[in-house]
Amino acid sequence: MGGLAELARTHGGIEGPALAHLHRLLASWSPLADLCFADLLLFVPLAGSDGTSFVVVGQVRPTTNQTVYLSDFVGAEVDAAEHPVVAQAFARGEMAEGEITLPEEAGPIQVLAVPVRWDGSVVAVCSRESMPSLGRQPGELERTYMSVFRRFAAMIADGTFPFAVEDTETEEAPRVGDGALVLDGAGRVVYASPNAVSALHRLGVHVNAEGERLSDLGLEEVVVRTAFAIGGPVTEEIERGDDITVLLRCLPLLEGGQATGALLLLRDISELRRRDRLVVSLDATIREIHHRVKNNLQTISSLLRLQGRRLTSLEAKGAIEESVRRIRSIALVHETLSHEGGGDVAFNDIVRPLVRNVEESLVSPERPVRFCVEGDPGRLPARVATPLAVVLTELLQNAADHAFPVSPVSPVEPVDQVDPATVADPAGEAAGDVGRVTVGLHNDGVCLVLRVVDDGVGLPADFDLDSAKGLGLSIVRSLVTTQIDGSITMGNGQDSGGASKGTVVEVRVPLVPDVSMQG
Repeated sequence: MGGLAELARTHGGIEGPALAHLHRLLASWSPLADLCFADLLLFVPLAGSDGTSFVVVGQVRPTTNQTVYLSDFVGAEVDAAEHPVVAQAFARGEMAEGEITLPEEAGPIQVLAVPVRWDGSVVAVCSRESMPSLGRQPGELERTYMSVFRRFAAMIADGTFPFAVEDTETEEAPRVGDGALVLDGAGRVVYASPNAVSALHRLGVHVNAEGERLSDLGLEEVVVRTAFAIGGPVTEEIERGDDITVLLRCLPLLEGGQATGALLLLRDISELRRRDRLVVSLDATIREIHHRVKNNLQTISSLLRLQGRRLTSLEAKGAIEESVRRIRSIALVHETLSHEGGGDVAFNDIVRPLVRNVEESLVSPERPVRFCVEGDPGRLPARVATPLAVVLTELLQNAADHAFPVSPVSPVEPVDQVDPATVADPAGEAAGDVGRVTVGLHNDGVCLVLRVVDDGVGLPADFDLDSAKGLGLSIVRSLVTTQIDGSITMGNGQDSGGASKGTVVEVRVPLVPDVSMQG
C-alpha cells in the first residue's frame, strides 16, 4: 500500500495540479468528517476503467462520533457493483445518496458521494459513509453541523474546496469539537457550539454571541474579513493578558466565488503557549549555564597557565600544559552548546578547533605534523560530545608526542588554512619530513566511528592497549568504556605496499541505546 501520490499515479494516472488538489483535500478534510459525524473516503477511478472501478486513496475518521470502519481501506480496489453510489456520482458529476451493504458490517451503510472537481473535470469522489445505528441523537448542533458540511460538499463538487491557497494545518489547528461558530455573509454569528461559548468566556465574552459580529463582542474581526476577502482559510491567535490565548481559524463558505458565510473554529491554547514560554525560558537558562561553565573552565585554564609559568620542573610544566588542553577541549563543547538550542551539538564545530588547539600547542619546527579532518560526525548529544572531545584531544596529543621522530624542518601551515579534502602535500611527501595525522568521522545514525590515523613510527611489537600505563590512554579507555559505552581498538597501519606503517586508532560509539540490555 502506498501513499496518495503513488496510488493516484499508478492506479488512476492522476498527476500535476489535479494530484495537488487531492493532496490539499486530504490535508484539510478532518473538520468535514467532524461536521458530518461520519467516515470520509476518497476514491480515484482506476485508469482505463471508465469509472467502473476505483481505488481508495484516503480515509479519515470523525472525532465527534464513532467510526463505521475499524479497518483501513486505503489501497483497496472496489468496483461499481460494490459501491454503486460512488460510481453514480462520478458518472453524473453530481452528488448522489444511497445505501450499500458490506459482508463484514452489521447493517446497511448510508453513503453520500460527492464528486471532486478540478478544472471543470471530476477526478475523484469523496464519500460520507455512516451507519444509522451509530448516529447521534439529532439536535440543533447536529443539524447545524450537517448543514455546514453540505455547504462544504457543494464547494467540493464545484471545485472551490479545498481552497487553492496552500494552507497546511498544524498540530495546533482547532478541530470542530474544540468549538465552532457559524457566521453568515455579514460576519454575524448564527450558531455557537457549547465549546465555542466556553472559549469565548475565556476571552472575557459572557454575552449571547448569536446575532452579533466579533467586533460587537470586543474581538478583532481581521481573521473573518481577511478570509472573506481572499476566499481562503485564515488562522490567528487572540491573547488576553499573559495567561489566555485562543486560536481562531476561519474557513469561508463560498457560493459562486463569493463568501456567503464562514465556519470559525476556536481552540483554547493557553496551556500550550504557557509551556512554549517555559521551554523558551528553560532553553535560555540552559544556554546561559553552558556559557558560564565555559567561562569558569577558561578561568581555571588561565590560572593553571599562571601556575605553570612559575614552575621550574619541565615534567610539572608538561603536566600543567596537558591539563590545560583537556580543560579547553571540554570548554569548547560548552561554548558550542551555549550558542545552540537543545541538547545536541554539531560535532564538526568542535573537532576543527580541537585539532587547531593541539596543532598550535604541540607542532614545532622540530616536530612538523600536518592534521587533516575528513567526514561529518553530524549532531551528537552533549553526553557523547563532551567525553568524545577529551578522547580526541588525548589521541591527537598521543599521535603528536609518540608517532614521529624529532627532526629539524620548517613548520607547516596550520589546519585552518588547509583544505580538508586536500590531504597530500607533494613537496612534503617528496622530502618525507612531514608527519600526517588524519581524523576520520562517520555517523550512520546508529554508530559513530572515530578514526585517528598517523603515518608515524607505529606501535611497539609488544604493545597492549589494556595494559598501557600512559595517563592519556588510561583517560581514553575510561571515557570510552564507562561514559559513552563505546569500544576502542589500536594497532599498526599499512602502507600501499602492505608493509606496517603508522598507527590506527578506532573508537566506536553507539548512538542508539541497546534496548535488549535494558530492563
